[in-house]
Amino acid sequence: MKLTLSLFYFFYFALIGVYIIFMPKVLLDFNYTKLEVGIIYSSAPFMRFLLPFIFKHFIKLDKKVYIISLIFTAISTLLFLNTVENFILYFLASLLFGASMGISLPFIETIALHKLSKKEYGKVRLWGSIGFIAVALWLGKILTSQYEALYYLLSTAFLTLIFGLIVIRYDSEKEEIYKESDSSFSLTKYWAFWISIFLMQLSFGGFYNFFTIYEIDHGVSLEVASWMWTFGVICEIFMLYFQGSLLQRNLLNIIGFATIVTVFRWLLLYFYADNMTITFLSQSLHAISFALYHTASITYIFSLYSQKKLAQQFILGIGFGLGGSMGALLSGQIYGEYLFLIEAVITFSSFIMLYIHSKRVNIVT
Repeated sequence: MKLTLSLFYFFYFALIGVYIIFMPKVLLDFNYTKLEVGIIYSSAPFMRFLLPFIFKHFIKLDKKVYIISLIFTAISTLLFLNTVENFILYFLASLLFGASMGISLPFIETIALHKLSKKEYGKVRLWGSIGFIAVALWLGKILTSQYEALYYLLSTAFLTLIFGLIVIRYDSEKEEIYKESDSSFSLTKYWAFWISIFLMQLSFGGFYNFFTIYEIDHGVSLEVASWMWTFGVICEIFMLYFQGSLLQRNLLNIIGFATIVTVFRWLLLYFYADNMTITFLSQSLHAISFALYHTASITYIFSLYSQKKLAQQFILGIGFGLGGSMGALLSGQIYGEYLFLIEAVITFSSFIMLYIHSKRVNIVT
């Protein structure tokens, strides 16, 4: 089981790596404007935001729906290959891509959290980071044409489909039917936490969609930019491997610490945009602002709700979905000198909402 889950994470996040690191630059090479890139990169996350509300009322995330999502992920990357020169058609393909990707990961995360201990989860999940690194290093070195990136996007989607189908056998469907029979799922009960999740991912809009472009604009080559991504993910892997003992502690305190560290990270990119050493230092903080934050957050949500798959869909939908979508649009609008200063202010707002949540939880308990 661990091997199969590891391979799924590897190829799923290799696919994400191609999509995040290289495709924004590819779109610019196809004469897209920065605003159009922001719109494209808001479409997929927006679909991830809509999906949990649909699933809450109309659809159950079961094996059949999961299989369909894997198939349409592969189909959407094939559509990318054939529509990239047409903004409208590419935008429509992005909607399909976002919807499909937004279904498969919550399904897998729930299996992993059910079947693995906190220490084991990080050691399996880190293979996603390795897949991300492998793509970053390889394509940063050999990419010579726009269409090469699209071919890699299609290939990683196909391999995600293959290993995603193998993972199905580990789904505890009967267990989920019993646990998800509870219809009391509520966002409003923990509203401040959900707003904090949204703001945190909103602040990542400039990083995920424009970091490569931002560094190139400051004189860094595409290959060096890929090494910056790689270094960040190496630090992320280190954290995923050793974070097990940290997750035994107060998860809200860990999430708050990771949020403040992210404020500091964005300020480094704002004040020292031309300093390569400090930029690499800021990338090392990805271990905390992504790896530790992400694992602590999904583990915390897993403990709050009985409807496990739905809860994972919402954290993906509200965070990477709505937050990612609005972050992409915002970063496309504000890209320039003050990009990461604004991101730092947004992240600090996330910390304030998390503080409010912690006080409300203490009152309730």
